[in-house]
Amino acid sequence: MSQYTKNAEAISRLSPEEFQVTQRNGTERPFENAYWDHDEPGIYVDIVSGEPLFSSLDKFDSSCGWPSFTKPVEPAHVEERPDGSHGMSRTEVRSSHGDSHLGHLFGDGPKDAGGLRYCINSASLRFIPLDELEGEGYGDYLRLFEAKEQK
Repeated sequence: MSQYTKNAEAISRLSPEEFQVTQRNGTERPFENAYWDHDEPGIYVDIVSGEPLFSSLDKFDSSCGWPSFTKPVEPAHVEERPDGSHGMSRTEVRSSHGDSHLGHLFGDGPKDAGGLRYCINSASLRFIPLDELEGEGYGDYLRLFEAKEQK
């Protein structure tokens, strides 16, 4: 089992935008980020800790300009917290081990998939393509894609 942690070395490797988003609760610009329209199979992990967060199998086009997912791939790796910033009442989404700000959770997702929309900043994520899962230490997640192929 991998150990997912936040450490100074990982923080030092972040770009200014990644740092602003993950460590200062920032938000990147919609439609101008790496994964808003990305549809390659694989998983998305916390850019700081490497903990698995979301799967491409649960990604959908919400037309909001940020990557949107119906659920986390590992619910224990995602924390939901009340967020009253900017005069709004929202639910913030953070990684459990990396303590990275990921984005926000809304109740306007696809009804047939539970009705949730995890609206996530690309700057908080690192994408691991399906054919690299094993080599990157995420081989356990291959089962998700194998199950999808059998359906």
